[in-house]
Amino acid sequence: MASLNLSSCLHVFFLLQTLYRVVGSGPIDPTEGFVLQHLNSSNLVIQRPYDVPENQRYSFKNGVHKLWVFKTDKPHTPTSKTNPRTEIRIRGYDYSSGIWQFEAYGYVPHGTSGVCIMQIFGADPPNATTLMLRVYNGTLSYYRAPVILPNIYDKWFKLNVIHDVEKSKIKVYIDGVRRYEGSGRGGAYHYFKCGVYAQNDYSYCMESRWKNIRILKKSG
Repeated sequence: MASLNLSSCLHVFFLLQTLYRVVGSGPIDPTEGFVLQHLNSSNLVIQRPYDVPENQRYSFKNGVHKLWVFKTDKPHTPTSKTNPRTEIRIRGYDYSSGIWQFEAYGYVPHGTSGVCIMQIFGADPPNATTLMLRVYNGTLSYYRAPVILPNIYDKWFKLNVIHDVEKSKIKVYIDGVRRYEGSGRGGAYHYFKCGVYAQNDYSYCMESRWKNIRILKKSG
């Protein structure tokens, strides 16, 4: 009986070990092996409706970037045919090769919907972007699907997005846990953006907040 119990215990132990390896060990540091790039205010370009002052759609207080836009707003340039947006465009770190990473803490208030809050610009036609993270009714999605994380409203989350250009791979981590992995969409060059960019079925007011924005590149 004792040997049977020991055998059963060992079986359960090895089964749990297998499950642990498959499911993963929980949160990790996605920035391991990456080199932090120098970033200051000159690298953060605010794109907003062209007919309103910047301070009517963007603020920076106590380390938090707050960006908002309204359904009735104009595009970011007079000639643009795109939907309303207020976004931070990372300047100075456009890339066409290597493995790059965007890291920041994000926050989406209740009611914001139908909006892209983070994107990797650049892709092969007819696409314009390699990645869009959108919010629909409190759910964070890769474009419209699949769902990356439900119930995202009214709480800070840590976002890490990794783009391997040569392998055409994208990874998305939320609070250190990998939530999405998929293929890229080609493109000659890329850059990161975050904020609010109306997509479809969007709410009247759209807002997101960001802090501790960092850009990293894989070493070696």
